[in-house]
Amino acid sequence: MIITLIVICEVGFWVLLAGGLSLRYLARMPRAGAAVLLMEPVLELVLLIATAIDLKNGAQAGMKHGIAAVYIGYSVGLGHSTITWVDQRFAHRFAGGPPPVKPPKYGMARAVHEWKVAARWVLAAAVAMGLLQAAVWYVGDSGDTGSLRAWQTKMLIVIGINVVIALSYTLWPKQPKPGTAEEPDRPRAFEKR
Repeated sequence: MIITLIVICEVGFWVLLAGGLSLRYLARMPRAGAAVLLMEPVLELVLLIATAIDLKNGAQAGMKHGIAAVYIGYSVGLGHSTITWVDQRFAHRFAGGPPPVKPPKYGMARAVHEWKVAARWVLAAAVAMGLLQAAVWYVGDSGDTGSLRAWQTKMLIVIGINVVIALSYTLWPKQPKPGTAEEPDRPRAFEKR
């Protein structure tokens, strides 16, 4: 039941997103579009309640409960940026909006961008880990929580990978290839005079 509900929530996310953006840009009904987009968190709330009920009814804590926690964590940490990303492209494609904003390519501006992305992933993983810990406490000593603990470890790995990526852009900022017109972002102290 939980896996089916996760799939329904994922499909519902994209249906609500498409519906909300269509109302906003195609039907020129921005308030109705915003109302539909604000229904997105209801999906995660339904999934959270269903997962708690499933565990309360004696279900063995397993992979499906871990996936539900990760899905909710992703929605909290990266849901807004996903909606913004799609919104920019939808507005550009169907409503004559400006071209989507692209992330910076070089220098410290790129490093800052990578740290922002890492922060969103860390938030997503932290929320998932918190929900997983709550499930472990909820199940208590009466059940096997090894699967939930394994998902917590996976979330620590997600945090580590994202921090390493952001750190690599900070320590070794990407520079444009020689001969290109693009200038890297450099502090003035390092410029030749």
